[in-house]
Amino acid sequence: MKITNLKVLVTGGAGFIGSHLVDKLLETNNKVTVLDNYTSGKRENLSHCLDKIQLVEGDVCDKSLVYSITRDIDVIFHLAVQCLRVSINNPEINHEVNATGTLNLCLAAIKNWVRRFVYISSSEVYGSAKYAPMNEVHPLLPTTIYGASKAAGELYTLSSYKTYNLESMIVRPFNTYGPRSHFEGAYGEVIPKFTLRLLNDKEPIIFGNGKQTRDFTYVSDTVAGIFMAAQCDELIGDVVNIAKASEVSINALLDIIKKALSKEHIDAVYDESRPGDVIRHVADITKAKRLFRYTPKISIEEGINKYIEWFTSQGYDYKELFKKDITHNWQ
Repeated sequence: MKITNLKVLVTGGAGFIGSHLVDKLLETNNKVTVLDNYTSGKRENLSHCLDKIQLVEGDVCDKSLVYSITRDIDVIFHLAVQCLRVSINNPEINHEVNATGTLNLCLAAIKNWVRRFVYISSSEVYGSAKYAPMNEVHPLLPTTIYGASKAAGELYTLSSYKTYNLESMIVRPFNTYGPRSHFEGAYGEVIPKFTLRLLNDKEPIIFGNGKQTRDFTYVSDTVAGIFMAAQCDELIGDVVNIAKASEVSINALLDIIKKALSKEHIDAVYDESRPGDVIRHVADITKAKRLFRYTPKISIEEGINKYIEWFTSQGYDYKELFKKDITHNWQ
């Protein structure tokens, strides 16, 4: 199925990954509707294309809205989510959005005869690696309510296919970074956080010993993978990893950012490990390569430089941003 000249709904489309996916969908002449409640997304992420999309402010927990907005839609990309950090102190809202919200969308898609449902899950469903690299049959052993709620969304998605023939699939991106990624408060990601602190000549804070690893994937590679997966008929009723397939420790990540900013003289401060933090993540992307020739292009060094170039071109007042920054151990 070609994702071109279709009516497409992107939930969470004003968010970091979602807004980049909207850009990709517009390139192939799709009519795009975005549903977002701006919990973590921003209208400004779509300011460059507001005249080309329909932007609806609302929540996936609103059943009547979800039902009405999915009428006449061909494809749904479901990215709306409550983030991992929120799940530590507010697990109920995490469950409501990530699990119940996904069920709402699946049921609406079934009733409205949506042609394809693409659920954007998370590598957090795996928990820490039992073996590496982690392929799609790795056990699902989430360590947080966030990971568990995303896994529940996966099961709702697959059961909707098996029971109701909703043409659905699951994409599991690993840690994505790049322009528009969050640096604010509880939604802030590690790369933006490190960057902001270093630009203010402040010590970056590492929770744990910094030896924990992630598979950092530049946002253009993540979005390319999502788009390619969505067009792959062989993936219906199945799941696929999207990642760079390269393991990087948090300590090594900081060294790369420090070098890019010429801040090698600033040392990190280490704090207690975060609750539920995974120890090791690195993806096996053999399946994506086999099914749709997915090949990530951006190395971590190139990606960090591209992100810093973008961040420093935005005209931000680094000192003011730092004053508003919240760095805490999720507790």
